[in-house]
Amino acid sequence: MDASDQRIISHLVADARASYAEIGADVGLSAPAVKRRVDKLLDMGILQGFTAVVDPEALGWGTEAFVEVHCSGNVPAHRIRSGLEPLPEVVAAYTVSGQADAIVHMRAADIHHLERAMERLRSVDFVSRTVSTVVLSRLLERQPETR
Repeated sequence: MDASDQRIISHLVADARASYAEIGADVGLSAPAVKRRVDKLLDMGILQGFTAVVDPEALGWGTEAFVEVHCSGNVPAHRIRSGLEPLPEVVAAYTVSGQADAIVHMRAADIHHLERAMERLRSVDFVSRTVSTVVLSRLLERQPETR
C-alpha cells in the first residue's frame, strides 16, 4: 500500500459514494487506475466493503449501553457469539481482557426496551452476571485514519 492507496482510502472514508473520477482528480490518477487500486484493496481485505452510515436515533434506537458479560466457567468465544447473535439489540460484541469475558454494545428504543433486552441477555445459559453502563451522550466516534 502506497501513499496513493492511503489517499484513496481517506477519500472513501469521507465519501464512499464518490465516483472513481472524483477520487482520481483528488489523488492524481485516472478513474480506471483508481478502480484497479480499489479492487486490489478489496482483494487484500484492507477495504471490506461499502456501506451507508445510519443514525440509529433517527430509526428509533437512541438508547445505548455497554455491558460487561461475565460467564460461568470457561466459555469459548464462538459460543459467546452464538449466544448473543439472536439478540437484535446487540450491535457489537468483543472478548476482552480483565474481569469480564466480553463487552457488549447494545441499542434499544428506550430505557424500558433496554431493560427487557438486558433480561434476555442475562437469561443466556452461560451468562452468570452483567454490569451495564448506559450512554448519556456520544462525545466522539470516528473512522481509523490512514497513515
